[in-house]
Amino acid sequence: MFQGRLQRLLALLARLPGVGEKTAQRYALHLLAADESLSRELGAEIAQLRDRVAPCNRCNNLADRPTDGRLPVCDVCADSKRDGAILCVVARVQDLLAIERAATMRGRYFVLGRLLSPLEGVGPDELPMDKLLALIRSESVREVIVATPPSVDGEATALFLKQELATRALPHVAKLTRIASGVPHGGDLEYADPITMGRALAGRQEL
Repeated sequence: MFQGRLQRLLALLARLPGVGEKTAQRYALHLLAADESLSRELGAEIAQLRDRVAPCNRCNNLADRPTDGRLPVCDVCADSKRDGAILCVVARVQDLLAIERAATMRGRYFVLGRLLSPLEGVGPDELPMDKLLALIRSESVREVIVATPPSVDGEATALFLKQELATRALPHVAKLTRIASGVPHGGDLEYADPITMGRALAGRQEL
């Protein structure tokens, strides 16, 4: 039905997660019908996104890239009220956001960026274990909360973390816990409601 630049825009929008053909059309037509400033501001922000946003130097969460050349630090890591002795290890930034919505986590985070997945060729060497261990040692972390999703890959990653931390993080880590099973097996933390996420965190068990 559409062609040229509009068709190209629809194809790009449809590549976003959760956006199908109809949703892509609705977005594109709205941008064309709305005030011109919306599409221009949105386009400018998207064009500069990779230059202005980068992984946090400490935890791999997303942070604004400083304009003075300093390393990026996210809001959570910069919050002096956080308990640095508690470290919650998650797979993705989306999982971090889900836990933050529950408003029960008073420590800090570390984002792995991926899970162990033999089918996708992701092995132990692909996980940032050296950075995680260096963080645990430098900040005197006493409890590590493993908050990987309750999926096959998430459980495999949790077991790997248990083995690695038990042999390489001692005596720093006194307690290693796993979030409770309030999150449905096979589900993503991203879609857990705040109450369920809060209960899963509060009911964490020794790993």
